[in-house]
Amino acid sequence: MIELEGVPELIDPVMVAAFEGWNDAGDAASTAVAHLDREWKGEVFAALDAEDYYDFQVNRPTVFLDNGVRKITWPTTRLSVVRVGGDKPRDLVLVRGIEPSMRWRSFCNELLAFAHELGVEMVVILGALLGDTPHTRPVPVSGVTSDPDLARTMDLEETRYEGPTGIVGILQEACTHAGVPAVSLWAAVPHYVSQPPNPKATLALLNRLEDLIGLRIPLGELPEDARAWQLGVDQLAAEDSEVAEYVQTLEEARDTAELPEASGEAIAREFERYLRRREPGAGPGPGPGVATEGGDSPFLRDPGSGRTRPPKPEQPGPESVPGPESVPGATGENPPGEAPESGSPETEGPDGEGPENGGTPDGDPGK
Repeated sequence: MIELEGVPELIDPVMVAAFEGWNDAGDAASTAVAHLDREWKGEVFAALDAEDYYDFQVNRPTVFLDNGVRKITWPTTRLSVVRVGGDKPRDLVLVRGIEPSMRWRSFCNELLAFAHELGVEMVVILGALLGDTPHTRPVPVSGVTSDPDLARTMDLEETRYEGPTGIVGILQEACTHAGVPAVSLWAAVPHYVSQPPNPKATLALLNRLEDLIGLRIPLGELPEDARAWQLGVDQLAAEDSEVAEYVQTLEEARDTAELPEASGEAIAREFERYLRRREPGAGPGPGPGVATEGGDSPFLRDPGSGRTRPPKPEQPGPESVPGPESVPGATGENPPGEAPESGSPETEGPDGEGPENGGTPDGDPGK
């Protein structure tokens, strides 16, 4: 049982989580949760024990000086709570960390125990993957779930993915088995410009999150950052004729794939979403207090030994992201459909998305 001292009773709480690493192309997902925490002044109430879940040779601790005193920051996952005021106040439990190196079942147990204690009504996990999508078009964001009822009521994809996965997929399935509604939102990041940050993808995730949970999110400087990012990539592409030609190929494929959607009904839906996001909404309210971190939870079984770190499969892409299956001429060290792991030159992908350059977005998609 986890004792959460100092955290008041929450109002319709939703847990929003993102993890750096394999599931976080361009750092888009983790930056989105960091933005929520910063804009709404989240109060950290717990941190998971880094010793239990991280290989410090993979995720190194850092040393810093605090008023001349040397201190160490350990890689971990932290939880904070924010209260969004207004006519219909609501609380968000924000989970931000690094994909764990080991003991994924226990890791999910702890997060689910916090969700249970706090009365979380739904878990939303953010992810980002590399795909054949042009930087000049709106960022595709796919919403997937393993719950057929949730897929029907919230207009989401029911995932059918089979294959390697990451912590986003594992946590979504853990929520499903524990009876907690869970949704994953995946943003597609252009593979030819995968270096973080990617404010355009972060902005797209936050806009989709607004629609999903019915809250207006203060965007701050993100829209301007997204415009500046796109202008910068435009300039880089213009300096290389091969890249410019490749981008044009992606644009044509994307525009052709979206022609059936250019209907009056689709345009009206998009305009309604825009109006909902711009309606006067509530700002941040007083932050909850601090709580002690808790213990274990019986939601999932965790074998005692023999655990190894999952392999890093090649990066797949969501079916919802139109584009050529494989177009030569892309720049960068990573081929189309592969994602670099945060802080490492190794390749990564979204959480277990499917076949290279064209699977279902993990929510993990399909578990």
